[in-house]
Amino acid sequence: MDKIIIKGGNTLRGEVEISAAKNAVLPILAATLLSEDKCTIENCPMLLDVFVICDLIKSLGAKVKIDEESGLTEIEALNIKDCEQIGDLSRKMRASFLIMGPMVSRFGKFKISLPGGCNIGTRPIDLHLKGFKALGASVILDHGNVEISANKLIGNRIYLDFPSVGATENIMMAGTLAEGETIIENAAAEPEIGDLANFLTKMGACIEGVGTGTIKIKGVKKLIGADYKPIYDRIEAGTFMIAAGLTNSNIKLKGVNEDHIKPIIAKLTEMGMDIEMDNDILIIDGRKELKPIDIKTMPYPGFPTDMQAQMMSLLSCVVGTSVVTETIYENRFMHVAELKRMGANVKIDGRSAVIEGITRLNGAAVKATDLRAGASLILAGLEAEGETEITDVYHIDRGYVEIEKKFKMLGANIRRIKE
Repeated sequence: MDKIIIKGGNTLRGEVEISAAKNAVLPILAATLLSEDKCTIENCPMLLDVFVICDLIKSLGAKVKIDEESGLTEIEALNIKDCEQIGDLSRKMRASFLIMGPMVSRFGKFKISLPGGCNIGTRPIDLHLKGFKALGASVILDHGNVEISANKLIGNRIYLDFPSVGATENIMMAGTLAEGETIIENAAAEPEIGDLANFLTKMGACIEGVGTGTIKIKGVKKLIGADYKPIYDRIEAGTFMIAAGLTNSNIKLKGVNEDHIKPIIAKLTEMGMDIEMDNDILIIDGRKELKPIDIKTMPYPGFPTDMQAQMMSLLSCVVGTSVVTETIYENRFMHVAELKRMGANVKIDGRSAVIEGITRLNGAAVKATDLRAGASLILAGLEAEGETEITDVYHIDRGYVEIEKKFKMLGANIRRIKE
C-alpha cells in the first residue's frame, strides 16, 4: 500500500497542466461500445478508473489499445461477447454501469453486477432503471445483478426526479440508437454531459438541448467511429486553486476553460483570492488574507460536491466561522475525522459542518477514506506544520494523475513511498 508523505509550509510557484476529466472520459469510453468502428480518444488520464473501464470493455471482446505515455486510447467494439469476469470488474467502480446504456441500445440485452465505487453515500441506480423502463426495456434485479432486455428501445419522454449525471448519460447513450425521439427532462447540465454529447454527435448521433435541462435525442440507425479529445478536469483544477490559497502562493494552471469552474472561482474570489484568465491559463493569487464563507453543494451550475472536502481543508485554516452544507451525498463528511487529527475544529450537524478556522493545522498520520477526501488531506498537509502521512492513497489515484509529482513541480515537499 503506497503512502504520500508531505512536509508542509512550502510556498508554491510555477505552472501545471491540468489533465483530462475522469468524469468526462469514463462515459466517453463507454460510448465507444455504440459503434462497430474504431474510436480514438486523445489524452486519456492514466487513472485506475480508466484502466478498469478499459479492462471491462476488453472483457466484452472489444479491442483496446492504450499508449500510457500520450494517453491515446483506441477502442474497436466490433466483436462483443459475454464474459464471466464482468461482475468482478463492474464492482470496482460506479461508472461501470455506464456501459449498460450502450450495450442494451446496440444489442437489446445485457447483464451486469451492481456497481461499486467510493463509499460516500447512497447513489442508487433507480433513475437509470426508470429511464430504461421508459424506453421499453424490462429490468430484472437478482442477487446483486441487473439484467435489462428489450427487443427494441423506443424513444419516450423521461423526467428525472433528480438531475443525476450518470442517469442522464446512460439514458442519452441508450437513446442514440432507439427508435424515435427520447426527451430527458430535468437532465443534468454538468460540462461532462456536454462533452459526452459532443462525442456522440461526432459519432453521428442527433442530440439537442444539452445544458438546458431538457435534452432531446433523435435515434439513428447506426453510429460511426470518431476521434475525440475530452475536456479538462475542473475538479483537479479546483484542487490546485485551493492549494494556492492554503499555501499563500501564486500559481498558473494550463488548459482551463473558465466557464466550467465559475462556481469555484466565485467562492474563492469571495474569500479574497485574485483569479485571472489569460487565454487557457488560469492565474491564481492566494497571497491574501482570506475570509470565512458559507458553501452549499448543488447540482451544476452550483458549487460541486466533488470540491466540498477540499474547500473544508481551506476553510479550516481561515480564521472565523464557515458553514458547509452537503446536499448531494449524505456520507461526504468522512474526511472530517481525519482533518480533526490535524487540529481542524469542525462540528457536524446533520448535513452541515460548522468550521471554526484556526491559524495552522498540524501534520499527522491520516487515511484517505475516498477520492476527494484524499485530495483534501493532501491540501491540508501542504499547509500543516510538520509531517503528514497519508495512507490508502489508491483512492486518490482513482481521480488524480500523479498528483504528488505535479505538486512537487510547484515546489511542494511531497513524496510517495511504495510498499
